Amino acid sequence: MENSKYIRILKIIFNFEIANWEVVPFRGAILEALKQQGNLYFHNHIDDVQYRYSYPLIQYKRLSYNKACIVCVEQGCDVIGQLLQKDEMSLQIGSRIVIGKVEKILPNRIFMQIWNSEFHYRIKRWLPLNSENYEKYNNIVDLKEKIEFLEKILKGNLLSMCKGLNIYLSRELEVCINNLSRPFLVTNKGIKLMAFNIEFTSNLSIPNYIGIGKNASIGYGTIMEQKNIKDE
Repeated sequence: MENSKYIRILKIIFNFEIANWEVVPFRGAILEALKQQGNLYFHNHIDDVQYRYSYPLIQYKRLSYNKACIVCVEQGCDVIGQLLQKDEMSLQIGSRIVIGKVEKILPNRIFMQIWNSEFHYRIKRWLPLNSENYEKYNNIVDLKEKIEFLEKILKGNLLSMCKGLNIYLSRELEVCINNLSRPFLVTNKGIKLMAFNIEFTSNLSIPNYIGIGKNASIGYGTIMEQKNIKDE
C-alpha cells in the first residue's frame, strides 16, 4: 500500500434528470443496457456468483442539478469505456423510458494524503448507522456525545475508503463534525434507514463526488469540498 497517491476520478453526466429514489433503477437500467458486456465493477457482483467485497469504484448518483451521473474511481475509469462506446441508450427507469446520452465527461485527479492544513467538506445522505450502532446512537442523550460517536464512524468510513483505494495513512487521520442536520429517514429495498447531512473538516484531501459508508455505490454519503458546493 502507498502512503499517498493520485486518485483518478471520472464524472459522467447524462442528459436527463432523476429523483433520489430513481438512482437504483438508473443503475439497473445501465446494467441492462450493457447486458453481457457488464463488468464486475459496475455492480460488485455478477449472477450471485462473483462478488467484489471492496470499495465501489463505479458509483451511481444524482448530481449536477439533479442530472443522472456515474462517478468512476481508479480502475472504474478503465472499464467505463464499455458504456461510453454507446451513442445513446434506451433506459427504463422505473415506469418511464428515457433516451440516455452522455452530456459531459469530466476527468480529474487528486492527490490523496494527510496534510498539515484542514479541508472543509459536506456529506449528503450519509448512512452511518447499522442495526447495532443505531441502538447505541439512540441511547446517547448528550448532543456532544452523539457527534463524537458519529465522528468515530466517519473516521472509520474514510479509513475503509483509503484501504479500498490502496492508500495507507502513515499519520493520524483527523475529523471534526462542524454541522449536523436533523436525521431523516430514507428507504432502500423497503428498509428505512437514518440518514444525515453533515459538514466536517479533515486533514485528508478527498476527491469530490465520491461516496463513503453504506450504499455509497448508489448515491449515499457523497462528499463535496465546501468551495465546490454549488456544482452539486
